[in-house]
Amino acid sequence: MSGVELLPLGEVLKPTRPRVKPSDYPDLPFIGMEHVEAHSMKLLGTVPAATMKSSAVHFKPGDVLYGRLRPYLNKVYRPTFEGLCSAEFIVLPENERVDGGYLQYFLNSSAFVRYASHLNTGDRPRVDFDQLAPYEVPLPDVDEQRRIVAEIEKQFSRLDEAVANLKRVQGNLARFTKAILSAAAAGRLVKTESAISEASGAAFESGAELVKRVLVARKQLWSGRGQYIEPSPPATRGLAALPNGWTWASADQLSDFITKGTTPAATKLSEGAGDVQFLKVYNLTFDGVLNHTYKPAFVSRDTHEGDLARSRVRPGDVLINIVGPPLGQVSLVPAELPEANINQAIARIRPVAPLSPRYVALALMATEVMDWAVRRAKTTAGQSNLTLELCRAIPIPLPPLAEQDRIVAEVDRRLSIVREVEAE
Repeated sequence: MSGVELLPLGEVLKPTRPRVKPSDYPDLPFIGMEHVEAHSMKLLGTVPAATMKSSAVHFKPGDVLYGRLRPYLNKVYRPTFEGLCSAEFIVLPENERVDGGYLQYFLNSSAFVRYASHLNTGDRPRVDFDQLAPYEVPLPDVDEQRRIVAEIEKQFSRLDEAVANLKRVQGNLARFTKAILSAAAAGRLVKTESAISEASGAAFESGAELVKRVLVARKQLWSGRGQYIEPSPPATRGLAALPNGWTWASADQLSDFITKGTTPAATKLSEGAGDVQFLKVYNLTFDGVLNHTYKPAFVSRDTHEGDLARSRVRPGDVLINIVGPPLGQVSLVPAELPEANINQAIARIRPVAPLSPRYVALALMATEVMDWAVRRAKTTAGQSNLTLELCRAIPIPLPPLAEQDRIVAEVDRRLSIVREVEAE
């Protein structure tokens, strides 16, 4: 580039600010290494200099503070005020040859960070200015430096605006997803079976009749000890009115078995590969899709069939995280995961055929349904828990079977659009 000199950093400037006693400047702010965010050149806060005892470095507005401890953290900051800083900063005043803003962005550049990071090794590597001094800096005249800084900051402003817009879009998508699920669980998403029946004159099986059929199938599946106990229906007081043909049913009424997982000893878990996958809370999501490929853990076949026998899951099982916050993440075990185990922070609901497991999962994901459970969760020392008793009592809005299938298809269609927009 014409008019640009390439000079060693040590020829351009020197760290000339003296060390001082914080007690001599009690009213000034103090910046420690922990107060500068890595990589972003942002100040996270200050403390009064009067609270510090070790010697510090006095800086002036416009100086550049360069963190010499662990230079790979890339802690660079240019204050607009006078203060003191930790001696772990090299304080570099601007001069007639270099603009402070230009210097700040140069020291923050990836090429300079790579250079500084390889000068020393160890757990707490430090660099001295003498080690940095030979590094060559491209140096146009000061006016050009300031024009460069202005352009960088203009682009950063555009980037900040783009990030803010992206966050707004993500927030809108999250609200849209919640609205879809709420509409699905309230019978507002597709034409109801009752309306179709009224128009055609054909009879249909109501949700209440479906529950009776499910209860017969549930009893036939039961293989426990002692006398079979009929599951309790939900307490419907305070619940919203449902469309014609729908009914409220408890999760217990609709499930073959509701239980929670077990966490084995750490020595029985392996990362990355193994016989049977072991699912943890971080594998659950808020959109009902089990992310079983994220940080996969595994147990042996013997552990799966022995110590963890009660925590086995299979395709079609609905999983809920019951320890939080957050609570209420719901995911369906997919067909491509034929067997797995869950830890003690996850409850398993196994919908009875012919129910649609996907519909049961979507209904549980609806804000109104899950909020019923979360409001009743037990909270101790900042940790919230859904008991199995509470999970069994969760009221689920149940439409006729054919309507469940239409709801699932429409929700999945709309959520696929949401995921495409998120990916884009």
